[in-house]
Amino acid sequence: MRTSPALRRKLISVAATSAALLTAASTASAVAAQETVSQGSAVPAAQTEAAPGTPAERLIVGYKSGTAEARSNPAAEADAAAKGEKTGEEVDFQRRLGTGAALVDLGDDLTKADVADVVAQYRADPQVAYVVPDRLNKPKADPNDTEYTKQWDLFESTAGMNVPGAWATSTGTGVTVAVIDTGYVAHTDLAANIVGGYDFIADTAVSVDGDGRDSNPADPGDYYAANECGSGVPASNSSWHGTHVAGTIAAVTNNNKGVAGIAYGAKISPVRVLGKCGGYDSDIIDAITWASGGTVSGVPANSNVAKVINMSLGGDGACTSATQSAITAAVNRGTTVVVAAGNESDNVANHSPGNCNNVISVAATNRTGAKASYSNYGSLVDISAPGGQTSTGTANGILSTLNSGTKTPSSESYAYYQGTSMATPHIAGLVALVKSANSALTPAQIETAIKNNARALPGACSGGCGAGLADAARTVQAVSGSGGSTGGTTFTNTTAVPIPDNGSAIESSIAVSGRSGNAPTALKVGVDITHTYRGDLVIDLLAPDGTAYRLKAASSSDSADNVSTTYSVNASAETADGTWKLRVQDTAAQDTGKLNSWQLTF
Repeated sequence: MRTSPALRRKLISVAATSAALLTAASTASAVAAQETVSQGSAVPAAQTEAAPGTPAERLIVGYKSGTAEARSNPAAEADAAAKGEKTGEEVDFQRRLGTGAALVDLGDDLTKADVADVVAQYRADPQVAYVVPDRLNKPKADPNDTEYTKQWDLFESTAGMNVPGAWATSTGTGVTVAVIDTGYVAHTDLAANIVGGYDFIADTAVSVDGDGRDSNPADPGDYYAANECGSGVPASNSSWHGTHVAGTIAAVTNNNKGVAGIAYGAKISPVRVLGKCGGYDSDIIDAITWASGGTVSGVPANSNVAKVINMSLGGDGACTSATQSAITAAVNRGTTVVVAAGNESDNVANHSPGNCNNVISVAATNRTGAKASYSNYGSLVDISAPGGQTSTGTANGILSTLNSGTKTPSSESYAYYQGTSMATPHIAGLVALVKSANSALTPAQIETAIKNNARALPGACSGGCGAGLADAARTVQAVSGSGGSTGGTTFTNTTAVPIPDNGSAIESSIAVSGRSGNAPTALKVGVDITHTYRGDLVIDLLAPDGTAYRLKAASSSDSADNVSTTYSVNASAETADGTWKLRVQDTAAQDTGKLNSWQLTF
């Protein structure tokens, strides 16, 4: 693989994106319908970029099932050569990804127009299901300066996650968590819980360990000099990001040193995809596939298959078909995928993989239990967890395992970091506790249990922070049959109602009976809406006495379609029994949709 100056120049910032968000049930034909355009159609700028403003030098091409190119590397290689002849560009087949997609190289020094020509050729090919750029992803954390009494995120009654209350029932024993990140730097407070992983970074310019893919996921450091990752980008020390994330999940506990891991009976499999300046979608896709037990060409079978994947990383734009395909396949194998919502203080709909389907997307809260100022938000966020906020002191960050080396590894250490990268391993650790407590649970059931047993967010959140603040003790008790709410009582209305374009509000009713007393502090409101521009929608829950609870406000920055999520409402002031209503209004012209169904879970 080349390590040309052009390759080094393009390793900058967070990846741009390309494709519309796909549902977990998307078939190859649905993918083709959403992504194939006629020959000569304009290709969106994001389809041509590996990072904002930077032309892609590689593409990920998914061929339709049954085609020769989907089955045969020589056929895919010949197809790439043919596309190159038509466009006058170098188009070379590189390798087959674990999902079956092909990675093709376009050579150096292409313009976005050059890339667009190649993308258009693939999109016009009826054998192609999708084509997306091989984008660059970066760690999703905001590191700060530099065990148990300092871990407020685990035990504080207001903003903590109530983890100690779960340990009598589960410590995560028997579960492996794959940390898809920067790899692992040796630390005695983690070593006993580390099992074999893999280094999936193919490009030596990114890996900086002198080689490509291999079975050693050691983190050599991801420091870079000023301007090395793009003009104007300042120098940065090594983050040891993956080691910090791993410590939150499964640091060795009750060993008279350091910090406690949330699922300290679990094992960590370090899977390296992030190096100098970030990491590519293609490597992350193969890492997801391999970690969950799938097959990746040229990589030995995984002997430590993970039932939980933690991805504290991300890039800009929609979830591509290539990434969604890998995630969906992993979930179908029984692996729960937990991802960071991102640190842009923006709607997560604009950031992948936090906006992908079939993931648990995690927002970050601060020490007061409010949404952290940097955290992304939105209807696609599933749950919130402590991520820290160090502006008022390092003790308000998340303390975990680290290394003192500024460039290459030195002595082991501990440090406070903040970010949705820190919130995400809290949920991955909780998933490990849940899976250990009840191994029969599917990823969907685990996600439901976490949401249904969350506490109302103690502080403010504008824009959507999922079901609330995760509560480890309540969730583990629920799945082990010792209390809590694994699903609660659900009331559903499945009568579809059209939503008029820029018109009057529509209402749908659910009659609730047999529930004594008031509604819960975390009433779950599941909403399924098909719409061509959900940013136009305003959604309210109306209690039996007519009190309105705003679930979703209109947002001109939310350009995605459909609403398929569960909101959490503190309805404890309302009588549970009675007629509840969901009110939906389209507030702008040119887009239509319908309310398919909605439900209340008490």
